[in-house]
Amino acid sequence: MSKPTLGIIGGGQLGSMLATAAKKLGIRTVVFCDDIDSPAQKFSDNFIHGTYSDKEKINEFISKTDVITYEFENIPYETLNEINKTKPVLPKPSINRIIQHRLAEKDFINKLNIRTTQYVLITNKSEIDSVQNLLPGLLKTTTLGYDGKGQHLIDSIKDLNELDIDFSKGYILEKLVKIKKEISIIITRFSDKKYEIYEPIENVHEDQILKYSTIPAKINSKILEQSKSWAIHLAEELKYVGTLCVEFFIDKNENLYVNEVAPRVHNSGHLTINAYNISQFENHVRAVCGLEQIPLKKISNAKMVNLIGDQIIVYRNKQFEKNEFFFDYLKKDIKNKRKMGHLTTLIN
Repeated sequence: MSKPTLGIIGGGQLGSMLATAAKKLGIRTVVFCDDIDSPAQKFSDNFIHGTYSDKEKINEFISKTDVITYEFENIPYETLNEINKTKPVLPKPSINRIIQHRLAEKDFINKLNIRTTQYVLITNKSEIDSVQNLLPGLLKTTTLGYDGKGQHLIDSIKDLNELDIDFSKGYILEKLVKIKKEISIIITRFSDKKYEIYEPIENVHEDQILKYSTIPAKINSKILEQSKSWAIHLAEELKYVGTLCVEFFIDKNENLYVNEVAPRVHNSGHLTINAYNISQFENHVRAVCGLEQIPLKKISNAKMVNLIGDQIIVYRNKQFEKNEFFFDYLKKDIKNKRKMGHLTTLIN
């Protein structure tokens, strides 16, 4: 039986790593992206450039692929749903529709009796007057936004007067919790109750961008088991196929909260490339392409550091130790706050 050709929507570093993992498995890839300079084209077998509403380009993409996945969640649902009528899209477009909208995502999580921070939909400025119990809080756009984009810290009503916010875009207000630690769980679900789950990863952010990820996470056994259990529960309820990331907060009282779900491979899981026998990227390809599920084995403890902006320059000319693994995303332009690469160090 011949292996399928995998279509990947989105051409950033996650798309690059998916294409690299697919090549290792002998699977051809076609990347479709609206960025003519997307780095993933350097790692894929074929590249198609076009907007996500360009029917002609999308049909060309469909004709060259057998199964399709995506590297980020902010792709129009209509586009994914239309493609899914002809070729399977995994994870399912209906999952992406829930998760790309913060209110729908949090409602879904809470209906499963999984804890999130308190939140409320905000449609105009005056509504915040009646929910001052949620202050201090984070005002977030319901759609789009990542690495801190589309978010405003609101300590008091007075702060709103200093911000120029277009409430027609849709916002939710989330009550701030006193965060002790942030962790994430990466899980790959193949089918009903068939999954591989990585150990919790401890994360540190700087300027709302992930800077460091480390395994093992320094957490107690209760948090370890609860985070895994909630990740499994979410993946099963969504009937998810592929790799999923669940991001968590731990507060000062050792309470666990789901922050958000990413329906894709995730930045915090980059260390799995070197720290495990099967990376999050290879497992995603295996799941969506219907390949063999192989039990996970941890090779080593590890720490990953993101290289942001011009930090990449020093690393491009650096000599590395045997336990250090440098990844250059080969992006055309170096920009402030842009993830340009990462370094994983294996730790005994």
